[in-house]
Order: sequence, then C-alpha cells, then structure tokens
Amino acid sequence: MTGPASVPRRIAQWCLAPLPPPPATLRRGPARPGAFPSRSRSTRLTGQLGAALGLAFGICFATGLLSHLIQHPPDWFGWPSRPIGLYRFTQGLHVATGLASIPLLGVKLWSVYPRLFGWPPARSLAHAAERTSLAVLVASALFLLVSGVLNISRWYAPMPFFFTAGHYRMAWLALGALLVHVGVHLPAVRAALARPRDEPRQDGLSRRALLGGVATASGLITLTTVGQTIRPLAGIAVLAPRHPGTGPQGLPVNRTADGAGVRTTALDPAYRLQITAPGRRVSLDLAALHALPQYTARLPIACVEGWSATATWTGVRLRDLVALVDADPRHTTALVESLQVSGAYRACTVPPEHVDDPLTLIALRLGDAPLHLDHGYPARLIAPNRPGVLQTKWVSRITVEEYR
Repeated sequence: MTGPASVPRRIAQWCLAPLPPPPATLRRGPARPGAFPSRSRSTRLTGQLGAALGLAFGICFATGLLSHLIQHPPDWFGWPSRPIGLYRFTQGLHVATGLASIPLLGVKLWSVYPRLFGWPPARSLAHAAERTSLAVLVASALFLLVSGVLNISRWYAPMPFFFTAGHYRMAWLALGALLVHVGVHLPAVRAALARPRDEPRQDGLSRRALLGGVATASGLITLTTVGQTIRPLAGIAVLAPRHPGTGPQGLPVNRTADGAGVRTTALDPAYRLQITAPGRRVSLDLAALHALPQYTARLPIACVEGWSATATWTGVRLRDLVALVDADPRHTTALVESLQVSGAYRACTVPPEHVDDPLTLIALRLGDAPLHLDHGYPARLIAPNRPGVLQTKWVSRITVEEYR
C-alpha cells in the first residue's frame, strides 16, 4: 500500500527520472562537441560575474521597489520628508547600478552562452524546469535593462505599455527566477569561488584581464552618467541623457505646458486655486496667493529617470493653505490636482509628514523670477524628499482630508 508520505517521494523521482535522449543527428551547429573552444570561460569566472551582477541587481531591485512604494504607497508604508535628498540618492543609485549592470550582464551571458546548447537539452523534467527558469531570468533581465535605458532616454515609442507598471512587474519575475537560479547553482558556485586563485596560464584573454575590463567598463559608464545626479561630476557626464543645468530657469523639463495641454488655462487671468475641505472652501487668485506669507526653500527636483537638480523655490507653505480651511496639517492629507485634465500623474496625494513640513511649498517663484510656464506657472507643488513626478505642476485644486 502506498501511504500519503510516499507521494512527494514519488513525484520527486518522477521529476528526476532521465528523459529519452534526442537523436544524435540533431546535435549540430553550436550543439556539436567542441563548438566553443575558448578557454577564457570557467565556472570561477561565471561565479564572480554572477556575484557582482547579483549585488548590482539586488541594489537596483531594492531602490526600484522603494521608488514604486513612494509613488503608490500601500496603507502600511510611510515615507519621511527628511532628509530632503534621500530620494535623490536612492533613485540616482537605482539608475547608476542599472547602467553599470549592462557590461556585467553582457559578459555574464557570454560566459554561460555555451551552456544554452548543452546536450541533451533536458536530462529530466526537473532539469527542463531549471532551464526554463534560466530563460525567464535572461529574458526578464534584458527587458529590465533595455526598458530602463529607453526610459531614461525618454524614448517610449518601442514600449507599447506603461513603463512603470511593466518595469515593476518584470522586476518581480526576474527576482523569482534569480532565486531559483541561485538555489540550483549555489553549491557549484561556492565550490568554484573557493578554488585557489593561482591558475595555469592559458591562451587568449585571462580571467583577471576580463574581469578588469568589465570593471573598467562599468566604472566608465557610471562616471559618465552619474553627473546627472552628482553635480560636481556633471562636466564629465557625456553619456547622461539629461544635464541638471539645461532647461528653462536652469532646470530640465520632462513635460512642457504644451505637451500637457495647459497653456491656455495656465495663462488665463481668471485662474483660481481652489482649496476645499468638508464644509469649507477657499478660492485664491494669484494676487491673493502672493499676498500670503512667502517662504523660500532650497530643494532638489529628483526625477525617476535618475537626474536631479537643486533650485531655490519661493511660495506659500502648504501647511498655511491647509490652515485656511481650518484643518490641522499634522493630521491632514492633501490631494493636489493639476490643470492638466489627463495623465497618470496629473494629481498626487501629499501625506501628513509632508503637509506639515515647513519646506513643502506651493511655489510661485523659481530663483529670482516667477515660475516658467513649463515649470508649473502659475503655481506648483515642491516638497522635500519626493519623486519629481509627485511634484505636481500647474496646481488648480487642493482637497484636504483631516483624520484623527
């Protein structure tokens, strides 16, 4: 009699049972013996590249997940308003590690390329499942890097999907496939990395030279792009798609007023900022906004694409506007809406931590001049430690919700 305890054992035996080998006549081209004669490839090289790539991917995944949670916060998640440059650092690190991973992934794939044509293609059902997970890992990793580069270049035509959603979901798929891959190959990698460092001389490029070349390529990519976040390196950021000092009033612009379709409404003399709360409503024109106490804050704009720039903003504190409708900013969320009538980021919710922060402004001026139209004239939100997509431009309405 077969008991319940034997069922998992039978399933395991079934999955590990050898499959019939395919006909030898199919073993041609890259599947033939000796098709890849290079001696530069080794398990140790693959393990070292995998460790470096795993570290870069881990940092990239963690910072990307953080950015997603900030933009789409679940009930349990909170994000502070200080330090003011924390998001600038984490998102800059996200983009930098993603770009540095490009040569790492390329050489890693080169090092394991011959294994794609191993014979037989599948020794068992378990082996076939492991190879399928590897295909998923490679495809998802390439998708993440290619789509990430397209995003920071603001070239969305090749992506028939919403970048943020696609990138986020594919990251989780890649993480799952990576965990399966590491679980299967960890013993072999540990054994390879534990071998003595002294290796016999070989023809062609040595392992150390290859690793040095990859490290140099990753370092050069980082140095020539990270200047879009670290201002002292801006002069050598020749590969960066955005330069922090380029744009109206010395700041880059992602979405212009014409692109958002707000030029007419933003320049309308009848413009009013509506502030509403249950049982209370205030309407302010530009003259009334300028008549309120004005405050100045030096804050960065930190874009999800990796660039950031610091500027001096002047305007009315959000906490003061909330107080006009008799709400306590310490216990208030504010829905800030744009004149823009459509778009994923035409509105954002400001949590109490930011509503109550004295650095959170409805800005009216940038530097010594009124806001440029493309920077959000007549009024825009600017708050510390927030992604640029949540710094709503062309603000038209603030809906206040107070809770205890």
